[in-house]
Amino acid sequence: MVKEMGTKTIQKVEEETKCPNCKSTNITKDMNRAELVCNNCGLVIDENLIDYSPEWRAYNNEQNEKKSRSGSPLTPLLHDKGLTTTIGWRNRDSYGNNIPHRSRNQLYRIRMWQRRIRVNSAVERNLSEALQTINRFTSAMGLPRTIRENAAIIYRKAALKNLIRGISIEGVVAAAIYAACRKCNTPRTLKEISNKTNIPTKVIGRNYRFLTKELQLKLLPTSPLDYISRFCSRLNLSKKTQKKAKEIIEKLSENKLTLGKSPVSITAASIYIASITCDERRTQNEISKAVGVTEVTIRNHYKTLAKELNIEIIL
Repeated sequence: MVKEMGTKTIQKVEEETKCPNCKSTNITKDMNRAELVCNNCGLVIDENLIDYSPEWRAYNNEQNEKKSRSGSPLTPLLHDKGLTTTIGWRNRDSYGNNIPHRSRNQLYRIRMWQRRIRVNSAVERNLSEALQTINRFTSAMGLPRTIRENAAIIYRKAALKNLIRGISIEGVVAAAIYAACRKCNTPRTLKEISNKTNIPTKVIGRNYRFLTKELQLKLLPTSPLDYISRFCSRLNLSKKTQKKAKEIIEKLSENKLTLGKSPVSITAASIYIASITCDERRTQNEISKAVGVTEVTIRNHYKTLAKELNIEIIL
């Protein structure tokens, strides 16, 4: 069963899959966030899932005729959007017969020139390499196809406006992926992207600010609530603690105490306070490794938040 909920695609998972925490079979697969979530206790069972579902699925002859097409669908993941016809490497003709040996040298030269002509400008060569890099990085992070396509569109716009001259392809690709994650409401931290791409966070941040300014990308700020489920799951915290952390963040948002502060740092401090108040203590070192911020940041933020919300912390 598949349900459309806004920009999210929720799939019901087979009953054989059980939650390791509560043994429930009420599990859904959110392909927009690439996560496997238990509906009973809220545990994120798995993350960074890869979407293998077909895009042109048909269940009867009517749908098959309606969705029938010649050639592959247009996709921004190819530099020519999939319009080029590629000469295959099988030495057979359209009827499946073997091509005579005397004609194979000619066919080889045709293939060679077709490959050269397909990428015949500097922009196309740059796009071809960059789109392959996007596929490699997003596969390593387990991001769904939607984010890949949005990252490809952002990079293509930058390339056509000649904004990437003098900047490494990997750095711009990492920034495009970061922007695509925020655009699709599936945010990833700069450190998470840096760990998978081996690009420094300062480089990604600088390129991201440059792209948003030049391309006029209108992206809403990320909310600390977007990180709660994933980080609590990494720390093996219960649904009660997760709910408490969300309540703390909602109170902070109502009092406008999150303005100008890093959403990841606010999330880490809220989880630390919630783990203490719900008797599921996690050390600052454990939260620091799971979230990706320093212990000093957590220590400074949780003291400020506890004071603002009048929460007594007993260490």
